[in-house]
Amino acid sequence: MRQGTEVALDAGLALRAAQLGLQWKLPLADSVMLAAALAHQATLLTQDADFEGIPAVEFIPKKAERSSGANRASAPTIGSP
Repeated sequence: MRQGTEVALDAGLALRAAQLGLQWKLPLADSVMLAAALAHQATLLTQDADFEGIPAVEFIPKKAERSSGANRASAPTIGSP
């Protein structure tokens, strides 16, 4: 099932992406996604912290991950009695 829209990366969109990349200090792929969203009056939803604070972007922070050792606390370690 198709849930998105393909957007052609033409010269205008590429130039807008370059401007946005410089303005917001975004990596190339991120700036292309932002330029495409803006060109189509769409809100960009992301968990990528590079986008935090940018208008027209809905930044959704990742949930705090449990520490990797939390589940191992009850497991015996090698060499323990």
